[in-house]
Amino acid sequence: MTNPQIGLLNKLAKDKHIENKKYFDKLKKKAPKNLDYVMQDLHDAEFKKTDCLKCANCCKTTGPLFTLADIERVSKHLKQKPQQFIEQYLRIDEDKDYVLQSVPCTFLDNENACMIYDVRPKACREFPHTDRKKFQQISDLTLKNVAICPAAYNIVEEMKKKLPL
Repeated sequence: MTNPQIGLLNKLAKDKHIENKKYFDKLKKKAPKNLDYVMQDLHDAEFKKTDCLKCANCCKTTGPLFTLADIERVSKHLKQKPQQFIEQYLRIDEDKDYVLQSVPCTFLDNENACMIYDVRPKACREFPHTDRKKFQQISDLTLKNVAICPAAYNIVEEMKKKLPL
């Protein structure tokens, strides 16, 4: 399946949740030696055919975590002091992390483009984290991301075919 419609993605992810959870539980117990290579290939192949600007569901429905380095970089870009940036755009969540005050992201324009793309937070640059080393360690995050990102959904479906457990 290519590019599940965003409206159906949540339902598709829910339908696959138990299957995916079982798969990732097995993956955590015994990850194949070539897992990182396979994931990099799947990630690269998917993002050759995926245009994030057509979707931007991640920016519309979730907010990234901002590290102190992100805050420094973005505030400098916006010609603000870090504290001004924090007060204007961020809040501290239940995990004591800096996150956006609201979603959709303040920096998403009406063409789904990021107004701070060149200095965007690390969490945004790495989303949906499907090319992360030791991929098996972020299975809980991946289970959430398949409901947000059509590319992540497709990558996990391909992964289950390439690496049956």
